[in-house]
Amino acid sequence: MQKGTIGVTTENIFPIIKKFLYSDHEIFLRELISNGVDAIQKLNALASTGEFKSEAGDLKVVVDFDKEKGTITVTDNGVGMTQEEVEKYINQIAFSSAGEFLDKYKDQINNIIGHFGLGFYSSFMVSKKVEIQTLSWKEGSEAVKWSCDGTPQYQISKGKRKDRGTEIILYLDDESKDYAEEFRLRELINKYCRFLPVPIEFGKDKKVINNTNPLWIKKPAELKEEDYNQFYRELYPMQEDPLFHIHLNVDYPFNLTGVLYFPRIKDKLEISRNKIQLYCNQVFVTDSVENIVPDFLTLLHGVIDSPDIPLNVSRSYLQSDPNVKKISSHITKKVADRLEEIFKNDRKNLEEKWDNLKLFIEYGMLSDEKFYERAEKFALLKNTDSKYFSYQEYREAIESSQKDMHGKLVYLYATEKEEQYSYIESARNRGYDVLLFDSQLDAHFVNLLESKFKDSVFVRVDSDHIDKLIKKQEMEKPQLSDSEISDISNMFESVLPQGPHYSFVIVNYDDRDGALLITRSEFMRRYREMSALSGGMNFYGSLPESYTVTVNINHPLIKKIIDEKSEKLSEKVVQLENRIMEPSGKLQSLNEQTKGKKDEEIDVTVKDQKRDLEKAIEEIKSERKQLLGSFGKENELIKELADLALLENGLLKGEDLSKFIKRSLSLIN
Repeated sequence: MQKGTIGVTTENIFPIIKKFLYSDHEIFLRELISNGVDAIQKLNALASTGEFKSEAGDLKVVVDFDKEKGTITVTDNGVGMTQEEVEKYINQIAFSSAGEFLDKYKDQINNIIGHFGLGFYSSFMVSKKVEIQTLSWKEGSEAVKWSCDGTPQYQISKGKRKDRGTEIILYLDDESKDYAEEFRLRELINKYCRFLPVPIEFGKDKKVINNTNPLWIKKPAELKEEDYNQFYRELYPMQEDPLFHIHLNVDYPFNLTGVLYFPRIKDKLEISRNKIQLYCNQVFVTDSVENIVPDFLTLLHGVIDSPDIPLNVSRSYLQSDPNVKKISSHITKKVADRLEEIFKNDRKNLEEKWDNLKLFIEYGMLSDEKFYERAEKFALLKNTDSKYFSYQEYREAIESSQKDMHGKLVYLYATEKEEQYSYIESARNRGYDVLLFDSQLDAHFVNLLESKFKDSVFVRVDSDHIDKLIKKQEMEKPQLSDSEISDISNMFESVLPQGPHYSFVIVNYDDRDGALLITRSEFMRRYREMSALSGGMNFYGSLPESYTVTVNINHPLIKKIIDEKSEKLSEKVVQLENRIMEPSGKLQSLNEQTKGKKDEEIDVTVKDQKRDLEKAIEEIKSERKQLLGSFGKENELIKELADLALLENGLLKGEDLSKFIKRSLSLIN
């Protein structure tokens, strides 16, 4: 028996392996099985050159376990090792300086096994002892046994193996005994090794449990659509069939194969990520590819396989790796190519699938400028009649009718077709078209399009009266005094819900237009929605709700309300107007006297007089507001019109909705 010390410059290598690589300790099985696959592939290579002339037999990797003994055994019938090779590849850990390794990587809690030939040593993350039984393919070789108990001390002796290949036995430590369970091992093999190119036998019946010839390594010409869908179901058993796929097959300037699928995502942005599986030569690496492909591509499903992506390095390394960047750019280009191809050659198919694709494409256009430049050629806009247009087609369709008086092209859009029906109809009645923006990213996407489209503005169809959204000419202002405008505002404000801020606009629209319209400004609503989507409350998101209330004094019902107000309140209003005349006159006189003077130049007595007069005026105005407010609360017609406007905006709920229904029934009777 030979004893020795593993060729490292420190005895700290095993604690480092156990501690700093602990976050990925389950990959020990991937590393051991991959080593077995490598050994078999080396044998195949030797056979192809004629160096290996014997019968290879049924080449495979076998995984066994013994729950009682707490062992896992990984066996291959590949090239095996001589004693000299064991000493070289196992004892020297295949890197020049352990000191260099420790200095460079001791602070990284990342999966770095394999990068310096440490694949085999990952077994010590879960084992208190590891034994190797191996026999080389070379004629005259003798079986070799190697064992180590997790210290730099090892033992080499004559082995018992009769057949070519290598057997690695792990004696699991107490914390890792649960790995010696069939379901646990099957789970790991299925996760990391399900597509390895060599058969893996496992279980009591020693069945092959991996697919050695996965779809992505086949030639696209050999495959049919159903083959791609079947593979998708293999990857994602509970998912609906995808919309379509992209088969990646590149060998220059880097190697890349894979199949990417467009899933039916609709509005499931948050649950559709991390479904791309990254492989390196059919060995699973990760399904968290957000640092390897652009963020929007993480919404795709499928497989990427590239030997040019390092198998065991940190995410930060992957982000800066030039091959990863090239691969990322190539995938983005292939995705854009595929979508543009469908747009040009199968437009109907693209339109049918657009509702499922839109979120993905919008996300890409928002997050990747280069993708936007490609996507604007094939991206579609959908209107409320479910007709689809390219960006250029839609501009041409509305250019003649939807320009305002300043030459701006106004894109009208709705977010809820049913809820905003009356506003959409109002736009249609004037010959306008309305787009449908109903995905969760559209608040941001509208901003993007507005910044990209020349001389254009996007407004939600319910954000104001249609004649103000597309203003063709200056509108004639109502011939009303400030007091009359204030009276109308106070009457209606008294019956509106408390909390929000209301801005009143008195207009003289056509008498066929509505009597009362409640809208939210495009600017405030859009930024509040963007704030909510980003998960925080910025300045706009923290402001109270704000609504514009438009009162059409040409409408017969508004005229009726004004007439009733004059009939019931004219005497009291006149009294208030008479009372306010005296303090108003005096205040005006004092203001004229102090005009142009600095504050310190005005006599204190005059300041006090002005303050008293202003207070008296405000008290009279407050009386008038209370008078009009009381009138509004008692007027059934005012309450009915206000509730109808609130109902149209989805703002009438609970007790107020119940009162509205009862009042409506009583008015009908």
